[in-house]
Amino acid sequence: MNLSDLFALSFANLRRRTGRTLLTLLGTAIGCCSIVVMVSLGIAMNAGFDEMISQWGDLTRIQVFRGDAEMEAPPLDENLVAEIGALDHVTAVTPFYRPQYLTGQLYAGSRDRYQATVELVGVEPQAIEELGYTLLSGTGLDAADSGGRKIPVVMGQNTGYSFVDTRGQGENAFRWPEQTDAAGNPIAPFVAIDTDRIRFETAPAEEEGGSLRYELEVVGVLREETGKGYLTSQGVLIEIDRLRALERAYLRANGIRAAEQATYTELEVQVDDLDHLAAVETAIQTYGYQTSSTGSEREQLQQQGRMLQLTLGGIGAVSLFVAALSIANTMTMAIYERTREIGVMKVLGCSLGRLRALFLIEAGMIGFAGGLAGLLASYLISFALNRFGPVLQSILTALPGYSANLSVIPPWLAALGLLFSTMIGLLSGLLPANRAVRIPALEALRQE
Repeated sequence: MNLSDLFALSFANLRRRTGRTLLTLLGTAIGCCSIVVMVSLGIAMNAGFDEMISQWGDLTRIQVFRGDAEMEAPPLDENLVAEIGALDHVTAVTPFYRPQYLTGQLYAGSRDRYQATVELVGVEPQAIEELGYTLLSGTGLDAADSGGRKIPVVMGQNTGYSFVDTRGQGENAFRWPEQTDAAGNPIAPFVAIDTDRIRFETAPAEEEGGSLRYELEVVGVLREETGKGYLTSQGVLIEIDRLRALERAYLRANGIRAAEQATYTELEVQVDDLDHLAAVETAIQTYGYQTSSTGSEREQLQQQGRMLQLTLGGIGAVSLFVAALSIANTMTMAIYERTREIGVMKVLGCSLGRLRALFLIEAGMIGFAGGLAGLLASYLISFALNRFGPVLQSILTALPGYSANLSVIPPWLAALGLLFSTMIGLLSGLLPANRAVRIPALEALRQE
């Protein structure tokens, strides 16, 4: 018998036992469907993780700060900036300075009607380019005029919405970026940061302390980019040396004696590639600093996702294991029922290899057909999960809700599920096929 004869004979044998074959095929379909759907839930969750993390910011950026290791770590100064900048795969190091003592408010409008509490953040002029910020208008701090009493600053796009109307009542005292009027048109903030006059005034440390007043010159407005932090939305950036000068003036006006802060508050380190992030982060931590990066958090989430995928896949594999036992039982029963047929085939000269292949093909057909049916059921279940996802999530809180889809079946998973089902069928039929080969021909012919 050639190969086509084996397939034809196998198919005919399965058709003769339609009821038993369908039940066995159903078990295989359930097993394949279980493992594919379970793994698809984990894949959807990982896709949701990546979607969520993409909104957090640049994955190749590391934040460096002193934290609890303050007594052990060297100061965050220019020497450290140069040292970290010399590390392999580091493309830029951007320092930030947040004053410890300087606090104040912004004032605008007639008789200081509009007020906002802000934090001035010191950066170097080239920081806007290094951080990848986009200017909606203006030239940035690098072209700011250093003369006069006006303080050049760069503000985030929505800083105007930080102002509160001191004469307003309830919600009328506030405005926010998503606010619209009755016609659906966006409502502008109380203060137009690029055209209105804005003053920064410090609060005295004590009742008899002094306050400072400076008019701000907004030399640039940043486009809001959620992934690049709040500074692009409502930040107020000022050149580091100028901010330190303001802090010194504030300390003098209030009689506060404090050592001048020659160090930075934190650093942002840009790495050339995500694959090098962990090595650079580890090198920085050896200095004694604490670090934080979106890339490392992404790796932790992915590890959790992989663990969940293995767990869900293992649960589905139990169903497929039960299906394998069913296939083995079906093929064993077929051998008992066809013992005389096996003897006739041996007497007629059928080789042992062909005989073994006959039973393996039958088992493989059951696995393959069950896999196809299971895949079809998997796609239907996946469609239902994604179609009715919001309702299901409100009922079954264990379902992952990180992405728009609860279940994702990529082509490789479908192919793997079908291949796995077929292999399970072949392996389940291996023992019964070997049993058929070992039956003596004469003994088989004597069977009724």
